[in-house]
Amino acid sequence: MKRSLILAAAALAFATVPALSATYTLDKDHTHPSFEFSHMGISVWRGTFARSSGRVTLDREAHTGTVQVVVNTDSIDFAHKAMNEIAITADWLNIEWHPTMNYQGTLRFQGDTPVAVDGQLTLLGITRALVLKIDSFKCIQHPLFKKEVCGADAEGEFNRADYGMKLYSDGEAGKIRLHIQVEALKD
Repeated sequence: MKRSLILAAAALAFATVPALSATYTLDKDHTHPSFEFSHMGISVWRGTFARSSGRVTLDREAHTGTVQVVVNTDSIDFAHKAMNEIAITADWLNIEWHPTMNYQGTLRFQGDTPVAVDGQLTLLGITRALVLKIDSFKCIQHPLFKKEVCGADAEGEFNRADYGMKLYSDGEAGKIRLHIQVEALKD
């Protein structure tokens, strides 16, 4: 009887333990934050950041999770040398004083699927709210690494003048459309 009581207590204890979140590390080779903005109202400039890192936690049962992305601002690339040089100056990304841009937030679910990230972007030392809409989300067993990998495509919009980048940021030119394609491997 004593053994049955111990087993019952153990079963009850395990039943009340909440499910643990799984942690995923961003795959630097398959994660590319990119952005676009109007160039004088006549075309759209597009650029990407070549280096970023981060983590995602995901608890599918509890419909919760977190996202953290760190972007190396000196890795900006417009595929245009002069524009790259302008973008790293004090008037724009000021990479000497601010070598990273950081985003962190909490996943918002609709049913079993993450549909948005309610987060905060820190750029040039200024932190402001930024919601990223998740356009697609899927997890599979990675065929090479034999562990789960999740991918997503998310987007949001902010005004660069709100982060102190006032040069050439009037009207449409100030609106930055941010896109993040991401893949993350389960730890």
